[in-house]
Amino acid sequence: MIKAILVFNNHGKPRLSKFYQYYNEEIQQQIIKETFQLVSKRDDNVCNFLEGGSLIGGSDYKLIYRHYATLYFVFCVDSSESELGILDLIQVFVETLDKCFENVCELDLIFHVDKVHYILNELVMGGMVLETNMTEIITRIDDQNKLEKQEAGLAAAPARAVSAVKNMNLPQQIKDIKLPDLPAAIKDLKF
Repeated sequence: MIKAILVFNNHGKPRLSKFYQYYNEEIQQQIIKETFQLVSKRDDNVCNFLEGGSLIGGSDYKLIYRHYATLYFVFCVDSSESELGILDLIQVFVETLDKCFENVCELDLIFHVDKVHYILNELVMGGMVLETNMTEIITRIDDQNKLEKQEAGLAAAPARAVSAVKNMNLPQQIKDIKLPDLPAAIKDLKF
């Protein structure tokens, strides 16, 4: 099972953190710091998995990571997960981000955090891998984008209604209303 997914830059600043087991915020920050220290000091030519830090579970857990440009993608997993399977999952995640953001960079993770979390939720939910087929994930993201565009149209409807009312020239329309002659209307009423 996946215990946490962390993405941080070369300076240790977290750009994405998703924990599938409860930790209070202080412990989460310590886990991110410890994980960065463990991963960043490793050479690029060594294997991409190592024992988890003391805060994340020690030797019972593994840190599986990939370093792309300025970002580290780290999955903290228990011993039941396949290292190569998780490396493949990281690759699918990064390639999906790349397709969605057209050459993804660190700023995309900062300014589109909601979309990044949506993509991640298509891959992993509750610490379990849901989908690894990138085509299927992209289809779901496209469906979500269509829904967002439809909702944007609905959200703009009240503003369009107000604009239409403003353009109606109501004072002139009120003057043009033909009311019946009141004295004649009163005569017609029978008591």
